Amino acid sequence: MPERPALSRAYHWRLHRILLLYVLGVAGFLLAMLWAEGRGLSRHWIGPIFLFCTVMVYAGIGVYSRTSDAQEYFVAGRRIPAFYNGMAAAADWMSAASFISLSGALYLQGFSGAGSQPGGLAYVLGWTGGFCLVGMLIAPYLRAMNLYTVPDFFQVRFGGRWPRIIAALAAITCSFTYVVAQIYGVGLIAARLTGVQFEIGIMLGLGGVLLCSFLGGMRAITWTQVAQYVVILLAFMLPVSWLAYKQLGNPWAPAAYTQQLGKIALMEQRLQASEAEQSVLDAYRTRAQVLQAKLRDVPNVLAAERQALSEHIRELRTSSGNIGAIMAASRELASMPKDEAAARERWTRELRETDERVKPLGGIPLQSLPFAGDPHGTPKEQQAYEESRRNFLALMFCLMVGTAGLPHLLTRYYTVPTVSAARTSVAWSLFFIGLLYLGAPALAVLVKYEVMSNLVGMHFDALPNWIAQWSRVDGSLLSVEDINGDGILQFGEIRMGADLIMLVTPELGGMPYVVSGLVAAGGLAAALSTADGLLLTISNALVRDLYFQERQRLEKPKRRISPEQRVILSKFALLLVALSAAFVAARRSSDILPMVSASFSLAASAFVPAMVMGIFWRRTTRRGAVVGMLLGLAVTVYYMVAHVPGLQGVLPQVLRGEVLWWGIQPISAGVFGVPVGFAATFAVSWWESRRGTGGGQS
Repeated sequence: MPERPALSRAYHWRLHRILLLYVLGVAGFLLAMLWAEGRGLSRHWIGPIFLFCTVMVYAGIGVYSRTSDAQEYFVAGRRIPAFYNGMAAAADWMSAASFISLSGALYLQGFSGAGSQPGGLAYVLGWTGGFCLVGMLIAPYLRAMNLYTVPDFFQVRFGGRWPRIIAALAAITCSFTYVVAQIYGVGLIAARLTGVQFEIGIMLGLGGVLLCSFLGGMRAITWTQVAQYVVILLAFMLPVSWLAYKQLGNPWAPAAYTQQLGKIALMEQRLQASEAEQSVLDAYRTRAQVLQAKLRDVPNVLAAERQALSEHIRELRTSSGNIGAIMAASRELASMPKDEAAARERWTRELRETDERVKPLGGIPLQSLPFAGDPHGTPKEQQAYEESRRNFLALMFCLMVGTAGLPHLLTRYYTVPTVSAARTSVAWSLFFIGLLYLGAPALAVLVKYEVMSNLVGMHFDALPNWIAQWSRVDGSLLSVEDINGDGILQFGEIRMGADLIMLVTPELGGMPYVVSGLVAAGGLAAALSTADGLLLTISNALVRDLYFQERQRLEKPKRRISPEQRVILSKFALLLVALSAAFVAARRSSDILPMVSASFSLAASAFVPAMVMGIFWRRTTRRGAVVGMLLGLAVTVYYMVAHVPGLQGVLPQVLRGEVLWWGIQPISAGVFGVPVGFAATFAVSWWESRRGTGGGQS
């Protein structure tokens, strides 16, 4: 017994020395790359070097931490110090959405969100506030029960099969939605770093994910996430500090960036009054009218366009013989819609996008506008103000409560040695996350100032090369178009996706290309760290909480499965889930941030009501938990699906979401599911306790 404190101190100091050596190694690597770039190292080599070196470091940690021991594989032996678990949780939390998309959302939506895109600072407030709920309501109590997965809580607390089965299926659903977004981010970054196709970039990044999580489970994931957080922190703080020093002479961006808000407000006023910007809006209005005319007679217009293009190709072949022009026209013909339905879908989407571009500043709200509309304006403006404020609060609520229910995050706090360490670990998580989240609004403002003051007004033939390079990766991320024909880039002619802003910051700010490589490596680390934890959560839910629990229930006790068999099957399930997520991510069905936000609403409605009431109200019954989980999840899923434009035609008329409830956008569907879950859990539990049934068998 007397040796235990000394051993604990020695263990902590050994970890501190390893971390210090790793930080020095990363810094030395960056300095070496800067020296090599100065000596003429090609940009075509810098990206692949960053990708290969960082992934190999993570893979090396994963191989070194390999294990087949169940305690180590599922919960890292419950011996991760609170400081390092907080760092790992921060890396787990700083997903592709936080690192890549958060600053982009603040750039495109302002601080309050805009119209059908609620957000802005709601993401920062919701995600950080959610950790307060985790620390006060959830993490210490789960750790005290010595569990392995979140569905374990529902089985231990309520008994029976159905609470565990529903929790496992809900964990798979929300985690799979989340992991698809991470793998999409992996493909995006790997494609930019290496120049390969997006789909190949997904497979390259997926190899890094599997090497980290496949061999060592939670033990390997924890230490790779610590290593990844160092890269994430450097990759985020260096460019934002560089921009702040360049523009303001002060590298501490969170304290200095407010000086630019007044300048941006003046620039926004000047752009709105600019004749050149008005000509851009007029050109987009004309395009919208053309699209509306096409949609009024889709079959004939499609046939006429296809015939005209075919005749143009024949004329080129018979007259000029220009191979380049012929190939371009042939590609245009091949890319035309195949039938009437495809044409209608494409032109409707283009009309929706064009209608956004017709708005002042290309549909981007004023950066520091509190909310859309005006509380003292016309009735329409007052309604817009109320709906904007309501959506802001609804999204913040869903993100906060969803944070308290995300299975892959809660599992992180099973790895610490004690209950008090779980609370301390949550505090460290908030600290490490706050270092990054304080800089996200600053980055959005500094990038917008850079775009408005330096990029806008350039001649198209003088645009920097990175614009063309990013356009080739994905046209939806970045496109510029001289729609008014004046040869000068206007603000309304720039279309930047939320997933681009952070990644393009170094090139926009004129930094060395090594910084671009570092930022891409940071985004890759953020996506990999979260994908690791999510894949382990899904595989554990499939194998431990569904397959083995049901098998043990049906078979004789003497045929119980060994811990080693559980680990082996979990590894193969992890591989299968990773490949399935890569297939879905390759379809590029959505931006990262909406996919991630949907998973928060699912987690909030499925887990939090039954979990919180199960912890703090002893009379909560099994049937009450089951009914609350099912109803809360059903309401959330219905509200999401019923308002997806592509699915409304498939749903029966009675199920179609024709009108938004209180103007709340589907991204915040959990704001309806969570109260329903709490109410149903309480009502059924209270009714059963009055009858004295105690919950019965589910």
